[in-house]
Amino acid sequence: MSLQKLFQRTLFGIFFLFGLIGVATSVLCINTVDSYLSREYETNSKGIAKTIADASVDIILNRDLSVLQSLIDQFIEIQGISYIYITDESGEFLAHTFVPGIPEQIRTGYTGSNETVERRLPGIGDFVEVSSPILAGISGNVHVGMDMGLISLKIQGAIGQQVYLITSIFVGGVFVAIWLMGLSAKPIADLLAYAVRLAGGRAEGDDAGRTLLARDDEVGHLARLFLYFSEAKDPDKVERAAGIQPSPDMPGALGR
Repeated sequence: MSLQKLFQRTLFGIFFLFGLIGVATSVLCINTVDSYLSREYETNSKGIAKTIADASVDIILNRDLSVLQSLIDQFIEIQGISYIYITDESGEFLAHTFVPGIPEQIRTGYTGSNETVERRLPGIGDFVEVSSPILAGISGNVHVGMDMGLISLKIQGAIGQQVYLITSIFVGGVFVAIWLMGLSAKPIADLLAYAVRLAGGRAEGDDAGRTLLARDDEVGHLARLFLYFSEAKDPDKVERAAGIQPSPDMPGALGR
């Protein structure tokens, strides 16, 4: 479908607008989904850490470490939770889920802080670690590590669905815009062809010309005006039809 040059810039403008809307919406969706899912995982992990902390008070007081180990082993099955370890008030590791042992970065870098931290453990992966105190920290702390790789996959999956929808709308909108612009350009092309036939004296009995002349829009008005100009012999009639007042400086007036 060919378009007149008159409409090409408009069509390119529509493409640019669709692209701008698509990019802006995609960026907004990516940031929103990323922030929402990250907060959700962090909140859930903090809830798990608090649950373990509340349940382990009596166990720690009784120093029943086998029960404590069994307790945290139940929570490690939850998707997204990569490791759990519990320390006492002095920083001693009471139980953990690391195999075969606690990574050196955690063992040597432990400070007892309950702040959320990001960890990179060589050979294991990247993690976000949240903590919860046991009896306000008097009996120790529970630390839960979330796998950033799994969280990123979840975020990418959610974002991919959003981007797929936006891309589908963009592609569909482009084709619809081309089709609608083609519908708008066709009467102009027909009018141009009719004007060429009029100039060559080949418009008599033309079905396409009669269709144009029967239109009640701007294209019809122009077609009828072209027809009048082609048939008018008196320059004054042409000037009056075009809304131009004769003046001594006009070529038509000079000849009279």
